[in-house]
Amino acid sequence: MSDMNTLAALRARLSPAQLAKLQERLSGAGKPAAGAASAQTISRRASGGAAELSFSQQRQWFLWQLDPDSAAYHLSGGLRLSGRLDAEALRASLEALIARHPSLRTIFRQEQDGSLRQLVQAPPSVGLPCQTLSAGELEKEIRRICSQPFDLASGPLLRAALFRLGEDEHQLVVVMHHIVSDGYSTQLILDELAQRYAARVQGRVLQLPEPPIEYGDYAAWQRNLLAGAEGDRQLAWWRNLLGEQQPALNLQTARPRQAEGAYGAARHAVQLPFELVAALRRQGQNHGATFFTALLTAFQALLFRYSGQTDIRVGVPVANRHHAETAGLVGFFVNTQVLPARLDAKLPLQRLLEQTRDNALGAQAHQDLPLDWLVEAMQVERSLTGNPLFQVMFNHLRLDHGSLAQWPGLAVERIDFDEQNVQSELSLTTYESSDGKVMASFSYAPELFDAAYIEGMAEHYLVLLQALAGKPEQTLSDIELLSEAQQARLAQWGNNRKHHDGEEPVHRLFEKQAENQPASCALLFGDASLSYGELNARANRLAHHLIELGVRPENKVGVALERSFEMVVSLLAILKAGGAYVPLDPEYPAERLRYMVEDSGIGLLLTHSQLLPQFRHDGVTALAVDQLNLDEQPAHNPATALHGENLAYVIYTSGSTGRPKGAANRHRSLYNRLAWMQQAYRLTPADTVLQKTPFSFDVSVWEFFWPLMIGARLVIAAPGEHREPARLRELICRHQVTTLHFVPSMLQAFLAHEGVTDCRSLTRIVCSGEALPAEAQHGVFKLLPQAALYNLYGPTEAAIDVTHWTCRADGGSQVPIGQPISQTKTYVLDGELNLVPAGVAGELYLGGIGLARGYLERSALTAERFAADPFDPLGGRLYRTGDLVRWNGEGQLEYLGRLDHQVKIRGLRIELGEIEAQLLAQPELREAVVVAREGAAGTRLVAYVSSQAGASCEASQIRERLAKLLPDYMVPSAIVVLETLPLNANGKIDRKALPEPEQQQASQYEAPQDGAEAALAALWAELLGMDSIGRNDNFFQLGGHSLLAVQLTARIQRDMQFELSVKDVFRHPVLAEMARHIGAQCGKSNEQALADLDSFIDSLENV
Repeated sequence: MSDMNTLAALRARLSPAQLAKLQERLSGAGKPAAGAASAQTISRRASGGAAELSFSQQRQWFLWQLDPDSAAYHLSGGLRLSGRLDAEALRASLEALIARHPSLRTIFRQEQDGSLRQLVQAPPSVGLPCQTLSAGELEKEIRRICSQPFDLASGPLLRAALFRLGEDEHQLVVVMHHIVSDGYSTQLILDELAQRYAARVQGRVLQLPEPPIEYGDYAAWQRNLLAGAEGDRQLAWWRNLLGEQQPALNLQTARPRQAEGAYGAARHAVQLPFELVAALRRQGQNHGATFFTALLTAFQALLFRYSGQTDIRVGVPVANRHHAETAGLVGFFVNTQVLPARLDAKLPLQRLLEQTRDNALGAQAHQDLPLDWLVEAMQVERSLTGNPLFQVMFNHLRLDHGSLAQWPGLAVERIDFDEQNVQSELSLTTYESSDGKVMASFSYAPELFDAAYIEGMAEHYLVLLQALAGKPEQTLSDIELLSEAQQARLAQWGNNRKHHDGEEPVHRLFEKQAENQPASCALLFGDASLSYGELNARANRLAHHLIELGVRPENKVGVALERSFEMVVSLLAILKAGGAYVPLDPEYPAERLRYMVEDSGIGLLLTHSQLLPQFRHDGVTALAVDQLNLDEQPAHNPATALHGENLAYVIYTSGSTGRPKGAANRHRSLYNRLAWMQQAYRLTPADTVLQKTPFSFDVSVWEFFWPLMIGARLVIAAPGEHREPARLRELICRHQVTTLHFVPSMLQAFLAHEGVTDCRSLTRIVCSGEALPAEAQHGVFKLLPQAALYNLYGPTEAAIDVTHWTCRADGGSQVPIGQPISQTKTYVLDGELNLVPAGVAGELYLGGIGLARGYLERSALTAERFAADPFDPLGGRLYRTGDLVRWNGEGQLEYLGRLDHQVKIRGLRIELGEIEAQLLAQPELREAVVVAREGAAGTRLVAYVSSQAGASCEASQIRERLAKLLPDYMVPSAIVVLETLPLNANGKIDRKALPEPEQQQASQYEAPQDGAEAALAALWAELLGMDSIGRNDNFFQLGGHSLLAVQLTARIQRDMQFELSVKDVFRHPVLAEMARHIGAQCGKSNEQALADLDSFIDSLENV
């Protein structure tokens, strides 16, 4: 067990000031409650026989009920025996050992009232047959023995096997269930087994004293202690230490967490250099701390740097053998304590070491309080995914192999088998051997974490240990975690240095196409078309007119037009005149448009005669382009001098203040973006691009100008058609469109439309604007297999898109956003602008040629969002996106969500995108979005969904399915089914327009409706001590917990003759849902019974 049992030695090394501080921190730890001293003596029970379970055993029973086939709580090990073995002496020694220790002969029973008892059985006759196996057969057999489930109700809970590998080579394998043993007990068993074997082969009689108590005596003493004042005192201390909020550690995983948290096990181990171990010991002594404390300190610092969370909780097992009566007793005494750490980026390592030391000392003074008692008392949100107070564990073990030398005539080596299942998704165990060597072993769930991620974590743990040993005054953020090789790898992934020659403003590239192919079709709108020559001439005439009106480089010109030829002509004309266009969507509210006109400082506005009344603003000249007579204007290209740094366009995006902000983008940025797109996707004059994105959304910029600079055709969707899948399909088929863009929400709506498979001309589908669900990607591959799908990412502040990914059918649950485009840098940084390791979440920062100048007339906001690049010695800039991302194992960026949209429900941090992905994986659903709603009962999750064409959707069924896929705290409390989700003008889901879910008054009582509900309600009321139970009540919200869930299943079996599993209680905690589940299962059972009866009658007829 952990090295936390040296309280006296630790206190002896503390200075008087440290002792005074510690006494203050312990809040009365040195003043046990009256009568506590006498309670420390553990005596035998007055009556033998069946005993209650200890709280730790109670938890083990619950976990076994939850998953009887799991090997997560099997204690497995063995001995390699070289030399002449007396197999009968070994068998007899094992038999005598089991006879001496009642725990190894104990089984567990649940009474009809749901109460639990442990019973010690008579000493059994132990057989130990010896099998002869090859090395390959041995490995397979050991794996089978270690993973074979135990039956806690019938036993035995220890199994042993002996294998012969050669004449003088044997292997003994012993497996126990944790409910009767622990790591300390294992050492006791090994020591006693060596003594007994030696005595037998040497013909001696071994006299060992009888244990002073049995484990059942300890369980009774524990319950008596905790029911009194001492239990209250220790609980008060833990409450004060942990506080009211119990945050969950949310390490990023390569794959989604599973609903029930049952995982396999994998390991990665590293050896600590001898010099490092010595330095850590010295550093610990300098601060009155143990070696264990130093190792834990570095682990807490590691978790902080990997999660960014400032409140870290780690589960730490302690031997809990501080009572003399338990010293030589085999049994499950180990307790897991929750050690918190409050951290921040500026906290020095030595302060964290002192904090950890104080918490560890205090925890030792209050170690009698079992973890499950604490969990119940704190009333934390329970989940099937693991312990609610911590998600990772740390353990420090001293390896004692002294008894291995006591086997006469044998060379004995201890064997520790790898775990079959993990108890927590990540744990670190440090092993300290008698020769001073220390190994750190990371045990993890391979279903969640990639091996490379854990290997990197282990490397960074060593870095933090080195820092603690050598420079403890360093703050947590000042420690450089990444090696030079790791930094170089991130730079290789995140810095695209490719340069595109021939930089020119995009309208000049269009002019070249107009010169080379004037008769080729440039634009299609409805039944009309414009050739390149015609389009260029019209744009030129308007440009000359704008120049006459005073438009020059850096002048901003507003455009308020619906999609039409006039819109494209106006945009080209403004650029040709040297100006920068400012799109003003006529569909926007009048107040928003008024603000944008004033904020942008435009003096000239191009619009349509029908829209003129909307755009009468003081100081702004509005021109109706449909009424202009430009026949007298020249048709040749204006010779306006432009520089790459000149302004090209200003697009407004929503602002956190409620006022939109204008992002000002340059010609150089736009050219780089379009040149990269052409190099990547190779558009040709034979292609046709559909322009359907509202021009106030920056995706429209490439839709307009990419095809025109290449000589392709541009089909313009009529106003409103971008929202109509049927019209889009018609346009695609009519004009043989090859290339188009979708916001993922609209892509899903389009794929759900009948006849989408007719769009066989499509060869390129570009997605951006939202996270692309894997289900939408799968839909494209299934329905439009001829089309390549590209997922792009980029904010308006960085010239449309900055990263790219070519989608593939790899079965992944997340679609990456890829790597940076040409002349673009991407950094994933923590809050202190440190590079984070691959796989770790951080904020995405962008650098390079694509960055906007900043925000119009918002110098403070520009300075906040566009910061100096700390990695660029030449003084470049970085744009802070506010987006949470990570590098995956392939060196591709994955989008995780918005930093300002992180959701916490009852202290648990939740990624809404994960829930949305599971909803979108349901076959009947087309769209899904999850939001957090505040209400009188706190924050709750609400899902909004729409169904596929022709499909029906039952919210209750969706919730039941989600409960099988997600932790219970991630299942939305309400699912609202809509015909379609509301979209904003840019085609994204409009979260503000989502309706409020129907209010369900928890206080309104609704009586049980049928016999099953009434019977269940009576059982609930009996268990929970309540007068009445409503059909919409939740078992756990009424005070139910894991033990009561176990008792509930027993009483349901007794009174309703139905075997409900504990897992079912968690899956169906609402009374009506539980009754419905029981009814459905009983129906299946009745049908089977009738089928069996029919078969029996048939057999009689055939006699």
